Amino acid sequence: MSTETYAKPLTVRAAQVTEPGGGFSVVERELPEPQPGHVRLTVEACGVCRSDAGFVNAGFPNVTFPLVTGHEIAGRVEALGDGVDNWNVGDRVAVGWFGGNCGTCPACRRGDFIHCVRMQVPGWAYPGGYAEAVVVPVSALARIPDELGAAEAAPMGCAGVTTFNALRHSAAGPGDLVAVLGLGGLGHLGVQFASKLGFETVAVARGASKAEAAKNFGAHHYIDSNAGDVAGQLQALGGAKVVLATAASSEAMSAVIDGLGDNGELIVLGATPEPIQVSPFQLISSSRTIHGHPSGTARDVEETLHFAALTGVRAMIETRPLDDVAAAYDRMMSGEARYRMVLTTGK
Repeated sequence: MSTETYAKPLTVRAAQVTEPGGGFSVVERELPEPQPGHVRLTVEACGVCRSDAGFVNAGFPNVTFPLVTGHEIAGRVEALGDGVDNWNVGDRVAVGWFGGNCGTCPACRRGDFIHCVRMQVPGWAYPGGYAEAVVVPVSALARIPDELGAAEAAPMGCAGVTTFNALRHSAAGPGDLVAVLGLGGLGHLGVQFASKLGFETVAVARGASKAEAAKNFGAHHYIDSNAGDVAGQLQALGGAKVVLATAASSEAMSAVIDGLGDNGELIVLGATPEPIQVSPFQLISSSRTIHGHPSGTARDVEETLHFAALTGVRAMIETRPLDDVAAAYDRMMSGEARYRMVLTTGK
């Protein structure tokens, strides 16, 4: 039985793209009703992630248009579908890249929900968060701590959980040398999380001008990748137990492999189609590994938000109203955003 606290308009505003590669337009769309096992959220903020470009440009399979993208959602529960327990109207929640799972595939049956073969991503499987309201499966919900505002919480559903989850499940322990490759939307969070998790943290980025920002985010060391041999400098520090590769550059990833210590691992987060160049000789003698890491489940998002609230980790954000979606998207795509763009609805 649907539950609402007050009368709502029959339409909501949403930013949609009508064809692959097209521009955004803010339109009125029918107010969605939650089906059984779903809730409707009032969207207060939604991050603008580079992965959104893959949907806008139909780079992922089975993208349908008109498209409302957005998978870094923060807001409040507004209405409950049948069969929804343990959630109430007014609850503050986040929804990230993990937008629900089927519960029946082999991965789900072994509790490995992030690898669900039918995992739903907001803005791909169903209309996303570039809107005033969105309907999501209850399995996608993560609670937002009181210490975090909606605009602060939104990027944690993708950029935050991806970096935090990768680091906490890595081979590194307290005091180990961990390098974060890239200091952008993912990397600036990776540096903060690495430092707060107790790692000796190295930030690797292009240009001496980023050294001060890296130190402010908690890095103990800074390596300017434009200034010399990155792998050699990592080895001079003792060799990295982990390199968290947030920069979408296979060339940069290839260049840090020899900076890994014994049993070191390169964790790939930055998505790019070009191959990483590595020889078996680089891996065998030092038992190095290279592997990818997805984002995280709703529970992982909730734990990321809790850790961020507890330790002071924050996404550095620039906010724009929903009407300025095109400008926000273009600024994200240009690489000029410092460091995450977030759309707000004024709700």
